[in-house]
Amino acid sequence: MIINEQNDEWVAVRATDYSKAECDGRRTYTIKGREFSECSFCGTICPARDLFKEPDSGLPLKCDMCESDPPLEVPMCVQACQHEALTYEEKEVWVEAEEQVKPAEMELSLKSLIDKYGLEKLANTVARMAQKG
Repeated sequence: MIINEQNDEWVAVRATDYSKAECDGRRTYTIKGREFSECSFCGTICPARDLFKEPDSGLPLKCDMCESDPPLEVPMCVQACQHEALTYEEKEVWVEAEEQVKPAEMELSLKSLIDKYGLEKLANTVARMAQKG
């Protein structure tokens, strides 16, 4: 994190000219008694940073992308950015689905365990595991 206390700027190091920064959510940081969310880092370095603060209290505004009901297509910070420095891109994350074990495969696995260790040893192991919770 780069800190410029004179201008009250708190900037995430990963948000540089050479790397894309992404708003990844809801983590908050307390710096010298003031609370900042990662969403507010963009606003702290923006020339129009007053748009990112509550007019009465001067506190950083929460990101309205997720907070809005219904959710906005583009956050207000991107819409209001006078220098087109902020953009909004959707990112797809692929998550592999867990494979469902078929009963026939499970029977083969149990059979192989019984063949390898014997029924009594397998039953004792399952009983111990059941007691542990």
